[in-house]
Amino acid sequence: MPKSAYIHIPFCKSKCKYCSFISFNKLDFVEKYIDALIKEIERDYCGENLKTLYFGGGTPSLIQPDLLEKVLNLFKLEDGCEITLELNPDDASATYLKNIKNLGINRLSIGAQTFDDDILKLIGRRHTAKDILNAVYLAKKCDFNNISLDLIYGLPLQTIESLKKDLEVYLALDIQHISTYGLKIEQASSWGENPPNIPDDDTQADMYEIINYILEQNNYLRYEISNFSKKDYESKHNLNYWNNAEYYGFGVAAHGYVNKIRYSNTDDLKTYISNPWTKLETYSITKQKNLEEEIFLGFRKTKGLDIANINQKFEIDFENRYNEILNKYADYIEKTADGYALNIQGVLISNIILAEFLSE
Repeated sequence: MPKSAYIHIPFCKSKCKYCSFISFNKLDFVEKYIDALIKEIERDYCGENLKTLYFGGGTPSLIQPDLLEKVLNLFKLEDGCEITLELNPDDASATYLKNIKNLGINRLSIGAQTFDDDILKLIGRRHTAKDILNAVYLAKKCDFNNISLDLIYGLPLQTIESLKKDLEVYLALDIQHISTYGLKIEQASSWGENPPNIPDDDTQADMYEIINYILEQNNYLRYEISNFSKKDYESKHNLNYWNNAEYYGFGVAAHGYVNKIRYSNTDDLKTYISNPWTKLETYSITKQKNLEEEIFLGFRKTKGLDIANINQKFEIDFENRYNEILNKYADYIEKTADGYALNIQGVLISNIILAEFLSE
């Protein structure tokens, strides 16, 4: 039974050079899109009390509060439900932030990426470093006390020294959560055909280790491969994914997992608006596939796998079944009180290790 819902807002004023996500510069379609979104939710949401609700994008902060309210009113929410909205720094205003706070939105994920204005311009971000500072200042002034900032490493022009300067600013802002992403140039991005020079894999690995060291020295705990938080400020919504639990996905190109079926909605905006129930793909999760996802997602978490839970859930002996892999990567997979977890070196080659747990 899903306890979380993701809502995709696919509109952007402009597209970042590295972005391969589904988004559209068609703001005149916003109201029609929200109408279609409401139809999808009204038919497919079964009325569960949700623990988390997440507005992602695209740029959800382009949507006016009255339209967000129409969507929010469709859901039953538990007391203390974590409601996140992704915010572009140049959309932040005191009025907008007060209005969405009054709707019950209690967590902001701000797309900062870097505080280097030259890099921000190069990668196609609309905001400046000053806009990020202003957004955080206004959010705090409007009583948001659960704020996350994105940080991208491996950017063109970025060096280890400039990354350290960025981290100083992140720390000075004293926010609750930081999500970090190593830049990978996807074919579907505008850089796909003609990628810029970016730091090589070894440098990116060094950057990742530096991020880990500096953040953990300053009371941010890494609880997942890419995510750091102060105590008790982990993203509950994202933990739901990594715990391999079910969730709704509403909106164009949204993915969901309900009743042991994974699905993805159409990625065509006009098709979605005319028929918001159009699926691009649906497939049932077999027991073996579910086990593989449990392992793959579990190893993303710093605390790793709970072996007793896996053995009971899937009726296996994990250590016996995967003994050969555990021995092969003994320098990268550590024994924990509950099972196994990747150490920092294991994280750096996690794709190689996790592929070993997948069946042919």
